[in-house]
This record gives sequence, C-alpha cells and structure tokens, in this order.
Amino acid sequence: MPELSVLYDLIAKLLPLESMQMRFMQQALVGLVLLAPMVALMGVQVVNFRMAFFADAISHSAFTGVALGLILAVSPHWTMPIFGLLVGLAIMASQRRSALSTDTVIGVFFSGVVAFGLAVVSRDKNVARDIQRFLYGDILTIGNNDIWAMIVLLAVLIFFQIYGYNRMLYIGLNTVVAKVHGVRVAAYQYVYAGLLSFVVIFSVWAVGVLLVTAMLIVPAAAARNLARTAGGMVWWALLVSTTSAVIGLLISAQEWARTATGATVILVAFVWFLVSSGVDLIRGEGSVR
Repeated sequence: MPELSVLYDLIAKLLPLESMQMRFMQQALVGLVLLAPMVALMGVQVVNFRMAFFADAISHSAFTGVALGLILAVSPHWTMPIFGLLVGLAIMASQRRSALSTDTVIGVFFSGVVAFGLAVVSRDKNVARDIQRFLYGDILTIGNNDIWAMIVLLAVLIFFQIYGYNRMLYIGLNTVVAKVHGVRVAAYQYVYAGLLSFVVIFSVWAVGVLLVTAMLIVPAAAARNLARTAGGMVWWALLVSTTSAVIGLLISAQEWARTATGATVILVAFVWFLVSSGVDLIRGEGSVR
C-alpha cells in the first residue's frame, strides 16, 4: 500500500506538539480519526437496536481469532477480522431462525467463543503473553496497511449508511412493517452484522477487548442525551466520538499523564456523557426517546 507521508507531514505542521512529531503518533491519530466516525455511526444503531451485547460477543471473538492466528502462525490481522465476521454472521443467522431470545442466542455464542479462545491459549504460554496486547489494545502499533484497510471500511460504511439508513431505522422500529413496505430485512441485517463485526475488530486494536463496547456505546449514549432528533443524534455521536479520540490520544502522550491511549479515549467520552446527562437533566426531558 502507498505511504501516506504527505498526510503525516501535514499533521506534524498542524499539531506542532513534541509528541505529534513522531510517526507512530501521527499514524495513531489518523487511525483514531478514521475509526471515530465508524464507531459513532454504528454505535447509534447499536444503542437504538439494543445490540450492545452483540458487540461484546464480537469483541471477545477477536480474542479467539488472535489466539488461532498465533497458534497457526498466521497474522492475527487476518484471523481476527475473519473469525469476528464469521461469528457475527453466525449469531445473526441463529437469531433469525431460533425461537430463543436474542440475548440468549448471543450469550451462547459469547460463552462458546470465549471458552474456545481460553482453551487455545492455555495450550501455549507464549501465546498467553502476546494475547495481553489485544486485551488492552495498542493503537500506537497501527501500521500503514491497517490505515488503508480502515479507509476502505469507512468508505463502504458511509455508502451503506447513506443508502440504507432510513431502511435500517424502519427495521429497528418494526421488522414486520418493514417487510410489508418492501425492505429486504434479512439482507440489511446480515450486511449490518458483517460491517459491525469489522468495526468492532478494528476497535479492539485501538482500545482492546475490555473497552471496545464502551467505544461504541458511550458516544452514542451521550449523543442521545444531547440530540433532539434521530438525525441530530448521528451528528452529536460523530462530534463526541471524534473529539474523544483526538483529545484522548493527545492527553495520553503527555508526560504528566502517560496513560493507556484506549482507556484515555474512553474516559474523555465518559466526561462527554456526564456533561450530556447534565444537559438532559436541565432540559427536564429526553430529546430522542
């Protein structure tokens, strides 16, 4: 993939901080700025469709995907998204065909992938050490190929949202009514599950398995407190997610802070949520319900 040196040099000029003169920090900033709108867009629908548990299951499947990659001597950058995608589609297929509740189906898959991952990791102590990097996330190790993969995924995601946002809103309100009005519910649900799986996996690289659900949920929850319309919720989520990512990265790089980047990003988003809750309280009623 071609290098993005021009973009990195521009970042160094726009942000003349000592920390932002290093290439890995410039790549981390680009990665977070690409990831932020993706988690904002998908997070709004995760909150509206009550799919936080689904995102949690996918993030933990990344744990198993990494373990399989390390055991099979295949790059986790391949095994993690592929395994996450397969789990996401399997959950959606089972959910559509089973009489069990959605939470029960996801809980079964969640338990299965975590148990499988632990079984694989327990066979090799070296793998157990490497797996910690994915538990806590490390956006500072993101590479040029990862950034190009995010650019492609963001382009696909924007196209899907522009084309299918209203249809997804329809499905979220009532699947039966959506079918009656000609919406291809199954196709949209499978595509959404696949895209959400990829976004969750990229988020794992940034903030780790333990915090990936927070990266999806917290900006969307803050946006729900601040927005007065469904469309406004999307724009607020974009603002909260992007500013949290940039400010969190800059704070974590300061000598007085020296905190984990992923955790700092989530803490900034949490501050946004506290402010939004105060605004919602002052208004006396929710904006979008």
